[in-house]
Amino acid sequence: MNKLLFLPILFFTLYLQAQDMKLPYHQIPDYPEDYGSGNLVSRMIDGLGYRYYWATEGLTVDDLNYKPSENGRTTLETLQHLYGLSLTIVNAPENKPNVRPMDFTIFSYKELREKTLFNLKKASELSLGKTAGEIESFKVIFQRGDKQFDFPFWNMLNGPIADAIYHTGQIVVLRRASGNPVNPGMNVFTGKTKEN
Repeated sequence: MNKLLFLPILFFTLYLQAQDMKLPYHQIPDYPEDYGSGNLVSRMIDGLGYRYYWATEGLTVDDLNYKPSENGRTTLETLQHLYGLSLTIVNAPENKPNVRPMDFTIFSYKELREKTLFNLKKASELSLGKTAGEIESFKVIFQRGDKQFDFPFWNMLNGPIADAIYHTGQIVVLRRASGNPVNPGMNVFTGKTKEN
């Protein structure tokens, strides 16, 4: 390859990597000082954020369109669902209603990824350091038309947070099936990724 042509490609690749590094959860943050209620919730969200970051990093058009069967969701549809879950997760600490239905098809892959990661980061920050009593005041609120349904934060743990971890795992499997596995340097135990 001509060296003059190679340099712009190299700089563009480095620019894209630098942009990606600005997103939260390239690595998991340092753990909190104690095992308080809010810190545990925050850490669960951080673990999700780290997994999501690497599960969704570098997806191609083929990956986004891939689905395992005719009736299955594509990877892009799974990303849309995960974005909706991230909204539910970030809204609970502020007791904001989750208005449904919402159309998430208006967002590109890049927008879905960025918005989801920033929602998770904000939710983690809103939970960090909170007491059990403060966590108890967090409500999961769904609104359909003029009807509202409130649930305790317990439902967040077994519902949207666990569901988001589950679907993030699906993306890992789907991208492997479409020929683009996750970075093998990703380590969910340490929350750090070995660069190639």
